[in-house]
Amino acid sequence: MSRPSIIQFKLFLSLALIVFACALSCSSGRQNASPAGATSGREVTDEAGRRVTVSARPQRIITLAPNLTEIVYAIGAGDRLVGNTTFCDYPAEAKQVAKVGDTLQPNIERIIALKPEIILISTASQLETFTKQLEERGIGVFITDPHDLEGVFRTIKTLGDLLGQQEQAEKLVGDLSARAAAIEEAVKARPPVTVFYQVSPSPLWTAGKKSWITDLIRRAGGKSVTAEVEGEWMRYSDEAALASHPEAIIMATGMGDKMEVAAALQKSPAVINKRVYGINGDYLSRPGPRLVEGLEQLARVLHPEAFKQ
Repeated sequence: MSRPSIIQFKLFLSLALIVFACALSCSSGRQNASPAGATSGREVTDEAGRRVTVSARPQRIITLAPNLTEIVYAIGAGDRLVGNTTFCDYPAEAKQVAKVGDTLQPNIERIIALKPEIILISTASQLETFTKQLEERGIGVFITDPHDLEGVFRTIKTLGDLLGQQEQAEKLVGDLSARAAAIEEAVKARPPVTVFYQVSPSPLWTAGKKSWITDLIRRAGGKSVTAEVEGEWMRYSDEAALASHPEAIIMATGMGDKMEVAAALQKSPAVINKRVYGINGDYLSRPGPRLVEGLEQLARVLHPEAFKQ
């Protein structure tokens, strides 16, 4: 079975929040236990501008997105992760953490039973009921919402501060920033390659102005043909795709995925010149530490001559 695409993930997550909020409302009369070491002590501001009360160093963490699970482990707080989703499969230790369901059907009773102090969410789309019900139980809900590589670095630092792992987060961001800078230096003198990022071929979906993919393409020495299209992920018309004439097509791949180019792009320079590239979807669709690996791979397929020894 193929790994869900980022579009599926986003759509699942939006619906999941509605299901989650309704289930919490229904269960509010049945269970009122507070989490172990209920949140108290300090207020922080999340990336949606909300004030969240948390303990000085939360000991029981739940992540509801794979990128957040990866960040928690990368900054050395993985031993405090008590729950995550079935999508969370990296690093290997994440597979052993209690699963609270997927993004479509999280298990509310399981989440509450795990008594988390903080729940980390990877979207700004939140329901008031969702956060209110959790916070009434002393569970802080912290929303992250990066839209480019610098935003990912900020999220890492923010979570480092939130979880008491500042030093590890600073070091991680320093290492990742250096790798990104090296890539940008290597390709800066090269003419940018026009790129179409294909999320799915039929219907045709792509990345827009507010997507971190657009930022990665630019840093890798490319120019997304949809860089000025408003939005993050959107359905794109066949007519617009046909007129875009990209020099390269990039698509995220996973287990079982096929490299199928959209019909509207079949006569593009990218296909004619055999410049259609698949890159591991985990490196492109998860705005976490491995996004830099995605940047490095993008640069190497767009400008292979810049990396010849």
